[in-house]
Amino acid sequence: MPSISKKKKSKISEQILSYLYSISPEADFTSRISEQIVRDEEFTKSLLEELEKNKLVVRINKSPQGKDYSRWSRWRLSNAAFEAYKKLS
Repeated sequence: MPSISKKKKSKISEQILSYLYSISPEADFTSRISEQIVRDEEFTKSLLEELEKNKLVVRINKSPQGKDYSRWSRWRLSNAAFEAYKKLS
C-alpha cells in the first residue's frame, strides 16, 4: 500500500478539525469521525493522536456517567483550536 504524503495527511487532518468544529462543544468517537471523513478507522486514530500531540484535539476517556472507556476514545476540539477556528469564521 503506498504511503500518503504529508500534504494529504495535512488536508485530512483539516477535515477532522473542521468536523470537530462543526459539532463543538460535543465530542465524538473515532469510528464516527472516520465515517464522516470517509477514511479507515486506524488511519483516523493515528491522525487524531498526532493532532493530540500538537494540542489541537483532546481525548476523552470517560463516559458522560464518569465510567472509564475500556476500548474507545471520544475526541473534541481543544479550546485553543476552537478559538482559532472561531476567529477564521
